[in-house]
Amino acid sequence: MDPSKHRPASAYNAPYLTTNNGTPVWNDTSALTVGPRGPILLEDYHLIEKIATWTHERIPERVVHARGASAKGFFEVTHDITHLTCADFLRAPGVQTPVIVRFSTVIHERGSPETLRDPRGFAVKFYTREGNFDIVGNNFPVFFTRDAMQFFDLIRAFKPNPKSHIQESWRYMDFCSYLPESLNTFTFFFDDVGIPINYRHMNGSGVHTFTLINKAGKVTYVKFHWRPTCGEKNLLEEEAIRVGGSNHSHATQDLYESIANGNFPEWKLYIQTMDPADEDKFDFDPLDTTKTWPEDILPLQPVGRLVLNKNVDNFFTENEQLAFDPAHIVPGIYFSNDKMLQARTFAYADTHRYRLGVNYLQLPVNAPKCPHTNMHRDGAMTMVHRDEEIDYFPSRFDPLREAERHPIPTAIIHGRREKQIIPKENNFKEPGVRYRSWDPARQERFIARFVQALSDPRLTYEIRSIWVSYLSQADKSLGMKVASRLNIRPTM
Repeated sequence: MDPSKHRPASAYNAPYLTTNNGTPVWNDTSALTVGPRGPILLEDYHLIEKIATWTHERIPERVVHARGASAKGFFEVTHDITHLTCADFLRAPGVQTPVIVRFSTVIHERGSPETLRDPRGFAVKFYTREGNFDIVGNNFPVFFTRDAMQFFDLIRAFKPNPKSHIQESWRYMDFCSYLPESLNTFTFFFDDVGIPINYRHMNGSGVHTFTLINKAGKVTYVKFHWRPTCGEKNLLEEEAIRVGGSNHSHATQDLYESIANGNFPEWKLYIQTMDPADEDKFDFDPLDTTKTWPEDILPLQPVGRLVLNKNVDNFFTENEQLAFDPAHIVPGIYFSNDKMLQARTFAYADTHRYRLGVNYLQLPVNAPKCPHTNMHRDGAMTMVHRDEEIDYFPSRFDPLREAERHPIPTAIIHGRREKQIIPKENNFKEPGVRYRSWDPARQERFIARFVQALSDPRLTYEIRSIWVSYLSQADKSLGMKVASRLNIRPTM
């Protein structure tokens, strides 16, 4: 028997039951006892192993994005953008890269209904020839805050009350009243897109501004956008209640069955690009996560298509243990000075090390598919078989070398150390434009949802007045309508 050919995998299952260490199990129905009626003997290793494995088989759920579903497929380049980036997986039209995608709800718990009003996660892991590249985004193109310092309190405000464990609107409307920039995301949260009909009919966005670098070292700002070929569709309140009442996993089931039946979901990838030399020409900060880029000035450019054609083999190993990180970039793609992105590049790996262990990138679903090596060693759950004598770098006994240099942004950074809000907040222009773009019926639904959130009896007149002020600055008629229903005297 060749031990190297019998690594742990379903393909190498024994034809009979065994313990974890491979000992044959001849009786899996009765515990070892003193006589037929007991007591149970501690020496029944098989029973102890079953107990211990079962009581430890759940890992901590994600703090956010706990409820989700994954699928596998490929990304295919359809348009040449090599003038913008030297990223290998974008090297030419027709190039395909294997991917795994995870869709999720942001706030609610692992077993929660998929019909609750909530932002959705849209995360894509590209297994490229130069390492893994993750676009870790949402279905909304903007976020509630532009500064990571406020992120943790924001999530706590949206999470259930720590005393009652009930999610209550007064908590997040109270906290976000200190964040006028959050109004833009609320125009998505309280809009019809707040409850997608399923994952297949959902937009995706990278939210952040990244940078593309070409072979000559030229840097271009970029935003990533996913658009479903089957169109965007959502559930209104009555539909969500009906669907969620009959199946709290409707989106997971829809994704799984669609792929199983050969109806493969597909999205087009588009990018918006901006010359960094032009970033001061706008009345907003292009690196601000609470803003979108105007498509009439910076149009969507097609790049490729994403096709999901294979379901996961095991939900736990390829969904619960699946780990994304916006810090996972490849040559030709880099970060920007986006404050939220900068913080996320640390936070995600730190979270995964806590939840999955220090060697989470050795789990098959997270490991690169390309050859890779480094001097990281040992630690809990090490799974890489190594037989080298050299565990340091450099060494004259090991031919390992550094990779070829690839370009990164080289712009000079200067400024004082300071904790300040960005100069161009412009918090209300965009939500006003978005509200006015809707037909009257859609505007009315938005107003009704906003009023319902502000009608929580725990909210004070002061907090409601602040929100009326924000809404009035976005659109005067919107503020007046909300004020009228809340019996608030508008300040504008």
